[in-house]
Amino acid sequence: MTPRQESPQVGGDQQQARDTVIVGWTVYDPTGTDWITTDQVRIRGVLCEITGEPGDWGRSPFTGNRGVVQFAADRVTG
Repeated sequence: MTPRQESPQVGGDQQQARDTVIVGWTVYDPTGTDWITTDQVRIRGVLCEITGEPGDWGRSPFTGNRGVVQFAADRVTG
């Protein structure tokens, strides 16, 4: 898991007369985990929404090993 932070575009849909902060993580889970965009996940005690479509890295053409499942998990405040 890697932390990330972004600020929404000024005047965008997410920022209407308020200070919006999006804090989240990029999560790399073992192959076979089944996440969907409507799921929530608790990371370091913080309840986050899964945003976007989780991606399965598939099999390596070199080793045949399965890759990871990657998804973004965000907490939006403001």
